[in-house]
Amino acid sequence: MIIGISNKLRAAFIKDKSYRDTAVNKNWWQIILVTSLGVTALVWGVRELKWLQSWELKAYDQMLRSRPAEPPDSRILLVTVTEEDLAKKGWNLADDTINRLLTKLASYQPRVIALNLYRPEQTNLGAGLENPTNIISACLSSSMGRSEVPPPPNFPPENIGYNDVISDIEEDQVVRRALVFSEANDSKCATQFSIAALAAITYLEQTGIHVDFEKHQFHLGKTAFPILTPNSGSYKGVDAKGYQILLNYRHPNHLAPTFTLTEVLNNQVNPNLVKDRLVIIGTTASSIHPGLYTPYSAAKGQPTRTPSVFIHTQIASQLLSTVLDGRPLIWYWPDWAELVWLWAWSLVGSILAWRLKHPLLVVVVLGIALTGLVIICAGLFLDAGWIPLIPPALTLVMSGVSVIIYRTYRTQQQTKVIMLQVEKQQEVIEQLNILLNEATAIADTTAFYDQHSHHDSVVVTPRKKADDLLLGGRYSISSVLGAGGFGRTYLAQDTQRPGNPTCVVKKLMPARKDTKFLQVARRLFITEAEILESLGQHQQIPALLAYFEVNEEFYLVEQYIAGHTLYEELPPVTGLQSEAFVIEMLKGVLEVLAFVHEHRVIHRDVKPTNIIRSAEDNRLVLIDFGAVKLMQPPTDQKTELATVAIGTRGYAPPEQFAGHPRLASDIYAVGMMGIQALTGILPQELPPDPETGNVMWRSHATVSEELALILDKMVRYHFSDRYQSAATVLQDLNRLSSLIQTSSIS
Repeated sequence: MIIGISNKLRAAFIKDKSYRDTAVNKNWWQIILVTSLGVTALVWGVRELKWLQSWELKAYDQMLRSRPAEPPDSRILLVTVTEEDLAKKGWNLADDTINRLLTKLASYQPRVIALNLYRPEQTNLGAGLENPTNIISACLSSSMGRSEVPPPPNFPPENIGYNDVISDIEEDQVVRRALVFSEANDSKCATQFSIAALAAITYLEQTGIHVDFEKHQFHLGKTAFPILTPNSGSYKGVDAKGYQILLNYRHPNHLAPTFTLTEVLNNQVNPNLVKDRLVIIGTTASSIHPGLYTPYSAAKGQPTRTPSVFIHTQIASQLLSTVLDGRPLIWYWPDWAELVWLWAWSLVGSILAWRLKHPLLVVVVLGIALTGLVIICAGLFLDAGWIPLIPPALTLVMSGVSVIIYRTYRTQQQTKVIMLQVEKQQEVIEQLNILLNEATAIADTTAFYDQHSHHDSVVVTPRKKADDLLLGGRYSISSVLGAGGFGRTYLAQDTQRPGNPTCVVKKLMPARKDTKFLQVARRLFITEAEILESLGQHQQIPALLAYFEVNEEFYLVEQYIAGHTLYEELPPVTGLQSEAFVIEMLKGVLEVLAFVHEHRVIHRDVKPTNIIRSAEDNRLVLIDFGAVKLMQPPTDQKTELATVAIGTRGYAPPEQFAGHPRLASDIYAVGMMGIQALTGILPQELPPDPETGNVMWRSHATVSEELALILDKMVRYHFSDRYQSAATVLQDLNRLSSLIQTSSIS
């Protein structure tokens, strides 16, 4: 039974927007949530397919290059074999040449010497050295198609390290990772240690720091080195075999003190620069090895390829400085944290696009948000934190664009609906006009007016039954805001919403009660209410909470806007207003009119008493759209016309009184309000020019020529001579405001 009654009520004319308000708010969050989750899932899926890895690695390289340079590592000394060294005396890196170099360096008492040279034939390497235990040599397991090179036969296995490095072959062949330890193999180069790692460990062991291995990390003393996984950082499915770490590069120009082989052999090196150092020897000659790509290959002033000796020096330096100086390793988030990071930026993009609405403003703010994202990522990278940059940037932009597209589509659909409603409204107005012009209508209207001529003094008196006090079984009337022949406006409380919020109830009584007139009036009321319901989404228009019919009387329930009407701010209530006030007032009203006119809706009754200055945020709110007044009788002041010519004398232009209102008609009314503020004269009291019909007002005001020209164009007698859109007036007013600000600054 209760369900049946409820269904009947829903089928009636009551359409309660208060229920839909909650649904709409939820819908907003649903749209934002669905958009952000959908975009995040899409970007995450694309990322898992490795389609973004190249971009992310390039962003990583750029952040690496953008860091301020650190001081060179003073624990390391580099000795390079250059093309000049090879050409000077015909050296071909024979054992005796290398042995002379090792003997010279060993005499300076270095802590460790790492010989990063390998040759197919090296039978007598290190011969003649008294203590070769602190010398580490290299072998080559495999490297980009090159043949394997075994270690020197006269070197103990524990003093051998492999020279191999790994690069991101699938992407750009850039070396970003260091393979410090690997699994044992059956090749000739069977060592598990890279030459850089072995050199650093040997150096540290002389200070009592030893290496210890675990499954997912290794330790040097108390310092833990987490090893890379296939999905570490922005890598997806990378080959992470062995113990790999991300290379935390020093700037190539500030790596370590460097000398050439010739300079060492010619005694041009201070022995104090060698003592207790880790000395790394390697060739930089491209004729021996072309070099490798690094993140600095794209840097200005840097060579495209870097000799491998510099990369091994980078690895050794990273291990030493991390253990001894606390220099941070490159760190990154787990997958779940990166997923949340992406979603957060997707939410930011969705919310910004939803709240800001204007596409150009959204683009600007999204640009600012992108800049903020870059700053955050770059700032964390200064502390060695590698967090995603490209994926969240994509989710931010894609979510914002998606919401803009959705809003644009929804606005277009809404505009189509409103325009259809406006067309229906025009048809109803024509029918209503025919009825109002019938001979019998005059008698009916007169009788109705006589019957209700004293309604101005009506007050609400309590009835015996409490339910009778609730309009529509819901709204408790508390006071009368206004009353007249057209109906009444009440202040009421909504008893079915938490806190019984205040709302405004407008009671509209048709001019006649015959069936034919009521049918047309009802159609007009419903059409007008549907238009108001759509327009009420704008913050400068009261939301329509409900509309219904009771006993052949129509009711609109609207959001209550606390504040005062603009009439209280204009002459004759106040003194003359300044140009600045007038400009801001015009802009405030025109902003909402631009929205209304965008939907091809004409307000028809713009005037100071229909504009409320909100006490909450000082915005101007437009109320009392005029089409519904067609079904009401005229008032005794004769300022409201009960025909198609709705409007208030002085504010309504000629074409509106002729029954043909246009968008420019509302602009005329706003212009007359501006003139009233400047002259202190009511619009209907200003004389027209006998030749043009234009209002003559300039002699009564002190105003700049620029503002006067704008007002003149707003109130031209013929609508075709006026501004044709509120947006165009706003452009001129904004330009005038900019000129005023510029002149005041200068």
